[in-house]
Amino acid sequence: MNKLVFATNNPNKLAEVRALIPQWNIISLSDIKCFEDIPETADTLEGNAQLKADYITNKYGLDCFADDTGLEVDALDGEPGVYSARYAGKQADSEANIQKILSKLMVKSNKKARFRTAIALNINTEKYQFEGLCEGEILSAKKGMSNFGYDPIFQPKNFTKSFAEMSQTEKGIISHRGKAIRKLVKFLNDRFA
Repeated sequence: MNKLVFATNNPNKLAEVRALIPQWNIISLSDIKCFEDIPETADTLEGNAQLKADYITNKYGLDCFADDTGLEVDALDGEPGVYSARYAGKQADSEANIQKILSKLMVKSNKKARFRTAIALNINTEKYQFEGLCEGEILSAKKGMSNFGYDPIFQPKNFTKSFAEMSQTEKGIISHRGKAIRKLVKFLNDRFA
């Protein structure tokens, strides 16, 4: 079984990705004993994903992929975007981030938004990028308890449930990360199967 490092210590992301790529042995940062905080100083999702992948490849000499995901809200000029994880401040949690968005959107009628995932893959000394998008809208209140991050306030287009009301499998079929991962998987299978 082919082995790839996924540059994350987020157990939710890891479970989601492992479910989408069962034919590969996906290992996390903790599996390779990488506990340092990898800098995410780029001003784009693609840049941050590449920084993380490069860090692992350069320091550990391993094939690796990394992602960065952002929620882009039209009425907020694309915010929080690359700052999605720390939108309400560096120490803020998902709840604080959600509340900040809900308060900023209270006076806005346009609730259109999208999740966007950028994946950087470093394999066999070559670099590749993949992207996944999921269009939808921001709900006025939280709905659902499963999944993570902004999922309780994001409802994908043509659905009546929020991401947080969906099972991991349901979400994986339509999500930004699911789409980006499927592009990655197709590439891996075409090139390395």
